[in-house]
Amino acid sequence: MILRLTKQFTFEMAHCLTGYDGPCQNLHGHSYRLEVTVEGEPERDKNSAKQGMVIDFRELKNIVNEVIVSKFDHSVVLSDAVAEEVRDALQRHFDKVWIFAFQPTTENLLMEFSRCLMDAFPKGAKLYSIRLQETENSWAELIL
Repeated sequence: MILRLTKQFTFEMAHCLTGYDGPCQNLHGHSYRLEVTVEGEPERDKNSAKQGMVIDFRELKNIVNEVIVSKFDHSVVLSDAVAEEVRDALQRHFDKVWIFAFQPTTENLLMEFSRCLMDAFPKGAKLYSIRLQETENSWAELIL
């Protein structure tokens, strides 16, 4: 029997889409909602306090908070295509500036987050899907 469980996280993050032909070319922020679903076989040992669990929700929360939320909450995420002087200025003035070799779209961020989480879970639990919601009615989802 394979079970899936999902935990939801929220964080604030700013980004801009370099060279984009719309308002998202400007630096702006979102209240992101991240949903992480793991799957696996539940613990069968009746003597285990975790009998029936794929992973403890607290453990799932701690992993995602450490790997994703604590790094990206209240951060600025930019493409390396942003002018170097702009990147340098932001890094001088803000603690959490992330520069990636890709455009920080919801889809690309979702792929990056999934790479970060792929091997983060204990044996018996594996990443099944990840969903990143950028606005109330816009999101991307990756099912592995």
